Amino acid sequence: MSNAVVLIDHPGGPDVLRVEQRAVPVPGQGEVLVRQVAAGVNFIDVQHRTGRYPIASYPAPIGMEGAGVVEAVGAGVTDWKPGDRVAYASGPLGGYAQWKVEPDHRLVEVPVHIDLELAAGSILRGLTAQYLITGSYEVKAGDVLLVHAAAGGVGQILTQWVKHLGATVIATVGSDDKAEIAQRNGCDHVINYSREDFAARTRELTNGRGVDVVYDAVGPGTFEGSLKSLRKRGLLVSYGTASGPLPPLDLFRLNGLGSLYVTSQAFLTYTADRDELRMRAAHYFDVLAKGIVKVDVHHRYPLAQAAQAHIDLQARRTTGPIVLMP
Repeated sequence: MSNAVVLIDHPGGPDVLRVEQRAVPVPGQGEVLVRQVAAGVNFIDVQHRTGRYPIASYPAPIGMEGAGVVEAVGAGVTDWKPGDRVAYASGPLGGYAQWKVEPDHRLVEVPVHIDLELAAGSILRGLTAQYLITGSYEVKAGDVLLVHAAAGGVGQILTQWVKHLGATVIATVGSDDKAEIAQRNGCDHVINYSREDFAARTRELTNGRGVDVVYDAVGPGTFEGSLKSLRKRGLLVSYGTASGPLPPLDLFRLNGLGSLYVTSQAFLTYTADRDELRMRAAHYFDVLAKGIVKVDVHHRYPLAQAAQAHIDLQARRTTGPIVLMP
């Protein structure tokens, strides 16, 4: 029995992704072997592929998210047994594969009423949305939020969730098709930033006040406008840099713009502790089960078409979860 694994030999474009047959890994001390039902594709995978987030050595596997069934456990593992339904959303890299060995403390349980394919394609985004609205800032009824990339994977989950909490959502998108998605998810106002100055429009929509919080995964393409969209003492939460690295920031500018707060959020900061990780995952799966957040997998690719999945992701042709099917 072999294990199809997607590897890269060096940083580069989507064409560096290749499939290699390897032996099925054996779980070691504190490890679990997962037979994967699906693997998630996320923008962090692009960052690893291009070298934006360096990998220590090559050839290197890729992929950080997946779900499946426990096949075997290594010595010292007591939390999991063969047949358990599990998901993960962190390293070590190697999610683009049929079989994956994962540290036991990085796995979370997938309830029986949650589809494993959905868990594989959305657990990273769901956990991100969960900590953004409960940890980075505790969203409450009456808050006014600006959410960039509202039709993206995290954006769709986040906007539905905060609407349930009673917030007002101003969303930005890049096309009319994505504007329809944002509207379906309950966003109160949708701005197509390809045609409008979103900062000016946000000020108009808030009668000059600005928003309480901006959630920005785009980076330099929206950063200045995000600052200009905030109320006095408002918070900019930067949790991604899809348009490239952020430029240096003169902190004193925040003074002149209204004593603003800016934070850069890391996934592992909010999930490094085993109990915290499981709490956040259980919260996400609970809102899925209750229908508070509705997520559908519309983009499926065979493992051998990982390059095409990356091309479509970078070209913004996708909305919501993307999965590779081992």
